Order: sequence, then C-alpha cells, then structure tokens
Amino acid sequence: MKERYDERTRLLLGDEAAERLNRARVIVFGAGGVGGYAIEALARAGIGTIGIVDPDSIAPSNLNRQILATTESIGQNKAEAAAARIRLIAPACRTRVYPLFYLPETADAVDLREYDHIVDAIDTVAGKIELAVRASALGIPLISCMGTGNKLDASRFEVRDISETSVCPLARVMRRELKKRGIHALKVVFSREEPLVPAKAPAQTTEKRTPGSVSFVPGAAGLIAAGEVVRSLIGR
Repeated sequence: MKERYDERTRLLLGDEAAERLNRARVIVFGAGGVGGYAIEALARAGIGTIGIVDPDSIAPSNLNRQILATTESIGQNKAEAAAARIRLIAPACRTRVYPLFYLPETADAVDLREYDHIVDAIDTVAGKIELAVRASALGIPLISCMGTGNKLDASRFEVRDISETSVCPLARVMRRELKKRGIHALKVVFSREEPLVPAKAPAQTTEKRTPGSVSFVPGAAGLIAAGEVVRSLIGR
C-alpha cells in the first residue's frame, strides 16, 4: 500500500480529525516571515483549501527569514509562490490566490464567508483592524499575529486574548483601535520580549522604520498560529 503523505498526522490525530482538516478551508493574510510558515504548516497538516492574500513580490531581503524566499523565487508574487509550494507538498490541496493589499477599500474582494478560519499575518494596522472587525461580525475564528520584528527570543511567544497582552507596541495599538470599534476579544500570538534596538540603521530612508529580523523568530510565530488553527478545527 502506498504510504499517504499525512500518515503520521493520522497516527497522532486519528482518521476522523484528519478528514475534518481535509474538509477545512483556511485563509492566510500575508505570506511573509510569519504567514509563509503558517501556510507551510497548514498545508502539511492536511488542510483541504488554503486561501493566500499577499500583493508583494519576493525580494533579496526576504532570504534571511521567509520560507518562500530562495534565489530562484526572487521577483515572484508571494501568494503565487505559496500556492506553487503547496502543490509540491500536497497536490490535492485547493489553493485560492489573492494578490492584493488588504485594506478597508479592498476588503470586499475577499469573501471571508468562504472560510472556516482566518490567520492574520499582515503588518498594516488598518488591514488588521478591518479583518478583525469583519471576522467578528461574521463569527469566523481569527488568530492575529502581533509584532515579531526586533525580537530575538522565539520562546517568548504566547497565545492570549488581545486584552491580556503587554509590551508589544502593535498589540497596544490593536487593543485601542478595537476597543473604539466595540471589539473586546481577539486571539493573538504575541511576545512580551522587549524589542531590541537595531544594531545598524537600515540603508533606506523611509517614514516607517524598517525592523530588524532573524530566521527563527517570525517562523515560530507562524507555526504557533497554524497550530492554534488546527487544534481549533479538530475541537482540541
């Protein structure tokens, strides 16, 4: 008998849970350092349908931390690259690609009602807020990743409600903005590690200061988020 790619998953979770994952539809917003690893883990866990939202192209600066980034994939759209990688891992997985910048004015292009769970791995506050508001209104489970830049200790990540977060500047902004909109609950992945002061200033000059990052921190947050999704889908 030919061994199934999800044989080890079935040994751990059982056939019923594995089939539930195969029927599940999950959408991931952001396919970078955090989202790329979340997508990878969800595909390998046997999720049947994965939506991927990302407008960006893979750049050389992504090579140090993004699983989709290789010297051969530079220039490719991240959502398209993620779908291609999924096909190499789990050909039966159905992918939906949305190469768009998720903001209030573009949000209608993605019908969240088509999905059972949402992963937010984007870093734009306006997009994160819009996603949280819409998911809350529709009653669709959402896990949102907070800041991973300028951090060095991957073991400090926790899964908590947004009301229980501290230290993380992004979580602070999210708490304030969600409260204004009457949303008081949101599951997040965040770290209490104090952000490090970058040892070197970025070469480019922009209004938004580019954070430093390493290979193992964003990926850890993405894997944690994927694990929360899987456990939620199988009721554990």
